[in-house]
Amino acid sequence: MTTTETTAGTARGTAAEAAGSAVSFDRVTKAYGDVVAVDGLSLDLYPGETVALLGPNGAGKSSTLDLLLGLRRPDSGTVSVFGTGPREAITAGRVGAMLQSGGLMDEVTVGELVRLACDLHPRPYRVQDVLAAAGIAQIADRRVNKLSGGQEQRVRFALATAGANDLIVLDEPTTGMDVTARQAFWATMREQADQGRAVLFATHYLEEADAIADRVLVLHRGRLLADGTAAEIKARAGARKVSFDLDELRADGAAAVEQRLRELPFLTALDLSGHTVRLQSTDADATVYALYGLGVHPRNLEVAGLGLEQAFVAITAAEEARSA
Repeated sequence: MTTTETTAGTARGTAAEAAGSAVSFDRVTKAYGDVVAVDGLSLDLYPGETVALLGPNGAGKSSTLDLLLGLRRPDSGTVSVFGTGPREAITAGRVGAMLQSGGLMDEVTVGELVRLACDLHPRPYRVQDVLAAAGIAQIADRRVNKLSGGQEQRVRFALATAGANDLIVLDEPTTGMDVTARQAFWATMREQADQGRAVLFATHYLEEADAIADRVLVLHRGRLLADGTAAEIKARAGARKVSFDLDELRADGAAAVEQRLRELPFLTALDLSGHTVRLQSTDADATVYALYGLGVHPRNLEVAGLGLEQAFVAITAAEEARSA
């Protein structure tokens, strides 16, 4: 992220806090029989934020979105959206949602469907503007049942942004989109946040969360496990990546060398591919120092922080180990 982007994000965050929360979960719990999907969840989202919601399967992401959108009611605790209940906020046209579930009307054209969404919205945009913003103006006359998966996703996005919403909720929004469409989609989302709207998206594309989100929420078994910027989440994992080439792995004593590598201090993960070694360490300096003490000759040594995906895996794995 550039200095300009960081400054802009900080300014948006300061203004957001002054404006009050867009969404507030206060000790919210939701269970389905013996399965607790959301477990005492408390969090606040603010206008102008782009927030990524991450978690492994079964973490409670879908249930959290359902509660936020008023599709389900909490067993305990409260959910408020702009100071009212979720359904009231949606009825007032303050929330737009793009969900994975639910089909589109097949026997109508894209333009007809978007026009209907605009007609129903309390604060609608012009149909042509919505079509253009979603990148689907050129397929406005095409029937919905003739669309590709990526085109369907862009139509869903158009329906979610048919009016002047203050909160946009997106569930796996770029599934099926090609690279160009994904880039255009996120450029539009950045514009929405810059205009003061809150944007919340759940995704399995962690590189998107790393590149796009001002803030990252990590859910695990219905609980908020981590909340911070992508950089803060990566730092919390407490590990770094070390990679290098090792010619000794090609020799007759490769098995012995591999065993010695596995005994390096502070090692949390080790992967060998040909003569390339990739490892993770909670103290990269000490691990590299010990590596040279093995009497081997690493080449092309690189030390870097974890990516968001690796940090996510490390954090959730550590929580699983604590819960076992």
